[in-house]
Amino acid sequence: MHSLTVAELAAGLRARRFSSLELTLHLLGRIERLAPELNAFITVLADSALADAARAASEIASRGPRGPLHGVPVSVKDLVDVAGTPTTSGSAVPPLMPTADAPLVTRLREAGAILIGKTNLHEFAFGTTSDETAFGPVRNPFDTSRSAGGSSAGAAVALVEGMCFASIGTDTGGSIRIPAAACGIVGLKPTYGEVSCEGVVPLSTTCDHAGPMTRTVPDARLVWAALTGQTGAIDAAPNVITLGVPGGYLLERLDPDVRRSLADVRVRLEAAGHTIRDVEIPSARITADVYLHIVLPEASRYHAPMLATSADRYSPGVRLRLEMGRYLLAEDYVRAMELRNILRQQVDAALEGCDALLLPALAIPAPPLGAGSVDIDGTPEPVRAAMLRLTQLFNLTGHPAIAIPSGATAAGLPLGMQLVARRGGTAALLAIAEAVEAQIDGGAGSVGGGPG
Repeated sequence: MHSLTVAELAAGLRARRFSSLELTLHLLGRIERLAPELNAFITVLADSALADAARAASEIASRGPRGPLHGVPVSVKDLVDVAGTPTTSGSAVPPLMPTADAPLVTRLREAGAILIGKTNLHEFAFGTTSDETAFGPVRNPFDTSRSAGGSSAGAAVALVEGMCFASIGTDTGGSIRIPAAACGIVGLKPTYGEVSCEGVVPLSTTCDHAGPMTRTVPDARLVWAALTGQTGAIDAAPNVITLGVPGGYLLERLDPDVRRSLADVRVRLEAAGHTIRDVEIPSARITADVYLHIVLPEASRYHAPMLATSADRYSPGVRLRLEMGRYLLAEDYVRAMELRNILRQQVDAALEGCDALLLPALAIPAPPLGAGSVDIDGTPEPVRAAMLRLTQLFNLTGHPAIAIPSGATAAGLPLGMQLVARRGGTAALLAIAEAVEAQIDGGAGSVGGGPG
């Protein structure tokens, strides 16, 4: 039951093969058994979830489901406000105590989803490994000595191990797509501003995105539609898809397994009749510098009051990054915003004549927990830099991007590909991703294989 897709659940609930209450009880049992070792959840909302599930079961029995999420248990990252529940942000800093749901939670409730809990994360979403958290490091289900990515790691782990059927993550530099790739699920970063980040603890207000994490692309489409209020016809992918593979900086340093996966995906897509061509983003090499000069000061501005009173409650790495933001000049920030526009124009240009861009979501497999650096082709590189390199550009530019599973390493660690489409083209991206998903190793629903 816990391995069903959202679409399969909707059909089962509509046919009354099981009820939302049965689903929720089943998932709560898995959370109780699996979550403590993996540290996937911070707060489990058992009582309210059961009450909401009983209500949904009654509504579906009497009037039928109001949509595909009605009665489906989901989770949200613990940056997202849920009325009456602490928003901890994965930190020992005193939590927020919201009195209202974030708009995205309201959207989920309106769609009939059952909120089962709030998932663990890298503290304040300011990291890629989720080992800096006051609630214990999030462990990768495929190898518990390794990171589940970050910052939305708990969400990814909860999906892999059947503790929810969809989750909402946030993505400022890759925090949906990185754990999706590290854990073998689907993670969608929509176009900037498409899903409201009101009621979500900010990291960088001009780079923050919220979006769905699911087992399959069709499931991501269903959750995205609920979050955005989309009710129109489903976009169809063109019969022949043209994908651009950006060279240079973005692909010059990849783990050998990641490089092989990209080559294999390219061969599979070309064999299926799709067109793959090489494209360039000439200034991609400046991405990290531009990103840091925007994210650090924006993050420091939000955290200034808490740093003044609770600096010692932050984990050391997160505190260091926040303190760094205090020493950047306004001139540096303005210059970075100007360079950001150049990067946006170059990504737009790379998409000319292409339906989407194709590249890995993560340059390396999931690294060991606590590792400060990783070896790529005999050269050490900081883990944080390696994990962000392929995703953070599209936070700066606001283009929609999605990570989908693309097989595994010889050791069984998941790998993920990334597709990027035009700004405002999230629906088209999802259609393209569904077509690509069908060609990639395992196809739709290939997630699974953890310890549970």
